[in-house]
Amino acid sequence: MTNMLKKRLQAGKACVNAWLAIPSGFSAEVMAQCGWDSVTVDMQHGVQDYQSMVQCFQAMDKHPITPLVRVPWNEPGIVGKVLDGGAWGVICPMVNNKAEAQALASYALYPPKGKRSNGPIRAGAYGAATPYQATANDEVLIIPMIETQEAIDNIDAILDVPGISGIYIGPSDLGLSLGLAPRLDREEPQVLAIYDKLVGACKKRNLFAGLHNGTASYAAKMIGKGFQFVTIANDSGLMAMAARAAVAQTRKEAGAVAAP
Repeated sequence: MTNMLKKRLQAGKACVNAWLAIPSGFSAEVMAQCGWDSVTVDMQHGVQDYQSMVQCFQAMDKHPITPLVRVPWNEPGIVGKVLDGGAWGVICPMVNNKAEAQALASYALYPPKGKRSNGPIRAGAYGAATPYQATANDEVLIIPMIETQEAIDNIDAILDVPGISGIYIGPSDLGLSLGLAPRLDREEPQVLAIYDKLVGACKKRNLFAGLHNGTASYAAKMIGKGFQFVTIANDSGLMAMAARAAVAQTRKEAGAVAAP
């Protein structure tokens, strides 16, 4: 059982990730066939729950994407449960220091490397004998989110925790932590310098840096900056952007008769 996203990242390729806030297997199936390398179910700020996560995974199974989950918080119950449900990686918010990174790794890894409980109900093919437990520790991606000044200050200690695969930056919370407005595609020199520091710390260890982006153009720019894992908005945001653009184009091309 091979995590294709992890294989691609280790080969040095840039990966484009989708983000699912909508609790629907139908919309997840639509997103999964759009060319993404991975698709993340957002259980923190999306309106997803565990059951909708499973439905999204079931809908996406026939497509060549790697399913990930952003868990609500750094605690063992939900981390183990989303992995048992079929996630190949866990993105975890607000990991600020070595101890919190160690805790996250322990929740996601089976003994002797961690404390994850055995019971991969979907990941292990519904109880059938599979090699899942023998390979999970090597294949699961463990991705702490870097969202505060404390995390920036502790980045070396966080990245040196065994089992950590890379990091994922939340620009909105990072901005709040720095006394800035919460938004995605940041251009402040202060923030761009932080991005350089974090990317450099990852590259030094052959780990990857990820970033949440608002637009495709900014995501491409950040790949050029060294980020290997980039998300573009989320499903509800992309739907809204496409709908607004379609309505605006129709009104513009139709003229005064279609004006609001």
